[in-house]
Amino acid sequence: MAEDSEKFEKMKAIKDEILALKESPLYSYRKENNFSPVIGEGSHDASIMFVGEAPGKNEAKTGRPFCGRSGDILDELLESVGIGRLSVYVTNIVKDRPPMNRDPLPEEIEIYAPFLNRQVDIIQPKVIATLGRFSMSYLMQKFGLGSDSISQAHGKVLEASMPHGSVKLIPLYHPAVAIYNRTMRQTLEEDFKILAQFK
Repeated sequence: MAEDSEKFEKMKAIKDEILALKESPLYSYRKENNFSPVIGEGSHDASIMFVGEAPGKNEAKTGRPFCGRSGDILDELLESVGIGRLSVYVTNIVKDRPPMNRDPLPEEIEIYAPFLNRQVDIIQPKVIATLGRFSMSYLMQKFGLGSDSISQAHGKVLEASMPHGSVKLIPLYHPAVAIYNRTMRQTLEEDFKILAQFK
């Protein structure tokens, strides 16, 4: 119980720091639109941690990751392999919404990435599943795993080393790709089957 409390306090410290992060290029946009930063959601003891790119409008309004259409797809994909959403941890590399839902910029990833690194240290997952190319590129570079494109790397199980032990890095397409492309939905479903062995 003490460990759970300690993890909660560490996560709360991250949230407090991001709330006050005036150095972020996205801070003013968040304040002007009455948005919330999206820190993450789920079990602090999760074996599987999902890392997306940046919050969308629904996420920034609610402060919850993957709560819009992409979130529905994520939930369906998890259900298809028998993994409950409450048993995993879901976050993004960038914690504030970029304007017009554009891709996160390198300087935005740079300022928020240390918070993600701390979250990984707190949760100590066995598996980090990246959702989309930005989180994939950052984490592959961080762990020295090369720089494949997502079309080359998706569905692969890569080995990374962390202070708490070995971690599997599994690049996945972002669930949003399935909204307009049924073929990509099938690809995501196949890739998610890999996660079932780690639940």
